[in-house]
Amino acid sequence: MNQSDTFTIGGEDTVHRLGLGAMRLTGANIIGAPGDEPAARDLLARAVDLGVDFVDTADSYGPGASERLVGEALDPEDAVVATKAGLLRTREGDWLPHGDPAYIHNQALVSLDRLGVESIDLYQFHRPDPDTPFEESVVAFAELQDAGLVDHVGLSNVSVAQLETARDHVEVATVQNHYNVGHREHEAVLAACEAEDIGFIPYFPVGAGGFDGELADELEAVAAAHDATVYQIALAWLLAHSGVMLPIPGTSNVEHLQENVAASQVELTDDQYARLASAGEGD
Repeated sequence: MNQSDTFTIGGEDTVHRLGLGAMRLTGANIIGAPGDEPAARDLLARAVDLGVDFVDTADSYGPGASERLVGEALDPEDAVVATKAGLLRTREGDWLPHGDPAYIHNQALVSLDRLGVESIDLYQFHRPDPDTPFEESVVAFAELQDAGLVDHVGLSNVSVAQLETARDHVEVATVQNHYNVGHREHEAVLAACEAEDIGFIPYFPVGAGGFDGELADELEAVAAAHDATVYQIALAWLLAHSGVMLPIPGTSNVEHLQENVAASQVELTDDQYARLASAGEGD
């Protein structure tokens, strides 16, 4: 099972397909700054050393803490940095959709400041807001792109219909939805992205809490055959599954980071890929 090691976001920015999610570079429960900020900055620098050149964060991670660390640790030339707006993180731990256009415009300015850049590489609408018309939120992102504050626009947590609606107003470079070998309800969204060469960023790429049942057994068997971890095999399956797939496993641990990056070197056989795909369908 072979796919290209790279993908070109928006037809302009070529990155290695296995990136880094920076959600965990915060305090407990994704609130506040991490306990060891120098270690978090070192992890980001180590990721670049390992060849990672695509990093995903959001204004709601911390809130603000993850973006600030990414801005401090990375030179803008080191990586394509994706961030998001449209989902509030409260001190009580709630995630609240907020797609008001004025808010999105303001948050873009805040994110630019935290990241220390003049233009956001990839700006994603974090989640549709039931209290704001979807098209109004999308148009806000289009306006930011037209103003030169955003290079590429992405969506997150959307359906095929919402993707099609958004594309009436702006060129969509990526879609980020929940997806992994055992959670494939967004297969239709992935297919739509493949048809239009839109990057698909699967969040929770190795499962929110791991895998179980037949899939867990198959992952362990394939991992043993490759002298790898089950998480490396889950990432390798995603990379083999689609050439537009851009997994962003998150971690605050350098050892786990190195293991995740090494997953890009795992080449599944056709049989291993098929067994995992079949087991995942029943998960």
